[in-house]
Amino acid sequence: MQLADKHEGTTTKAFAGLRVLDFSTTIAGPHCTRMLADMGAEVIKIETDGGETMRTRPPLRNGCSTAFGQLNVGKKSVVLDLKSEDGKEAVRRLAATSDILVENFRPGVMRRLRLDYDSLRQVNPRLIYCSISGYGQTGPSAELPAYAPVIHAASGYDMAHLAYQPGRNRPDYCGIYHADVVTGTYGFGAIASALYQRCVTGAGQHIDVSMLETMLSLTLTELQSSQFAVPPPPRPMFGPTETASGYVMITIASEKTFQALMGVIGRPDWVSDPRFATYAARRENWAELMDGVEIWSRQLSTDACLRVLGAAGVPASAYRSVSEALADPQLAHRQALSEVRDEGGSFQVLNLPFRMSGADTAPAKTVSVLGEHTDALRQEIGLADRTAIPPGKTAATS
Repeated sequence: MQLADKHEGTTTKAFAGLRVLDFSTTIAGPHCTRMLADMGAEVIKIETDGGETMRTRPPLRNGCSTAFGQLNVGKKSVVLDLKSEDGKEAVRRLAATSDILVENFRPGVMRRLRLDYDSLRQVNPRLIYCSISGYGQTGPSAELPAYAPVIHAASGYDMAHLAYQPGRNRPDYCGIYHADVVTGTYGFGAIASALYQRCVTGAGQHIDVSMLETMLSLTLTELQSSQFAVPPPPRPMFGPTETASGYVMITIASEKTFQALMGVIGRPDWVSDPRFATYAARRENWAELMDGVEIWSRQLSTDACLRVLGAAGVPASAYRSVSEALADPQLAHRQALSEVRDEGGSFQVLNLPFRMSGADTAPAKTVSVLGEHTDALRQEIGLADRTAIPPGKTAATS
């Protein structure tokens, strides 16, 4: 069966039967809950009557955002006014029937709404309540506003990255939000762990995920070198190697790789050369080593370099755009993309980057309209009167 043909009902979903209340917005929380939805959980996205921020982000077709769709495909949409008593009562009743709640408000918001973990565990002791925030739920920085670019700077990540850019002294601009995606993934892992623990204890718990600590986890080498004196090499160890038609990335990560590369460039004598014979020596003389590699690579096109390096087992790649990467036959083989639909038409989303032999991990086929499931869920919990939605609004148009 092709992955693109799989959907609920044809193959086991690992989290089938679980219900998730999703109060999250933008990227980190929605990424976490999209993963839960792909694994089969019923994810109920709670939105205001105006819809969450990402619904307006480009690309837009007929007013529908594919960026929103990428993060929220397969979720139900319910519109509630959390400042009203009706809205809060709806949340309490939904929480009583739910397994997981995910929120990424600034710490203190859910407590002021009386929808925090301590309040909701009174109606459901088995509830697993995941809070995602910039700095954690408590502490001197807890209530500071935070978005991914701020956390990149605060964690030291940006300055650590700058240290690998020779001749640069101004940090890079931020356009790719690592903190959001990785924090959402950590949240997903923590929730899966809490679900297993609940099988043993029968009790839910509160999960507190910090974006700051998430980004620090990406600076593994730098975290250690900040504690101990480790002189940097005179040239960053991994960077572009020039060819006759562009650049390639070559990674020398083992003795076997180093020896293979020396054979490729016609310098087998460098394997025993005191400047390069050990890792420590190579690190100290890295610039000289890579200058020698570029004498070879500049004579060949990028494609020719990659063919020779690949044949020798040396890890290497051209520098590709995302469009070029998406055209890779390997992704087609893995069926890494699925086609989904919203009111603007069809588009492709990335599947989860893992496959399971006993479970379907493909996303659902559609993105919900704002408020599409409000009526049905209010009726389920015994609140058929939709006073939580401002007069004149409807689920489909609010």
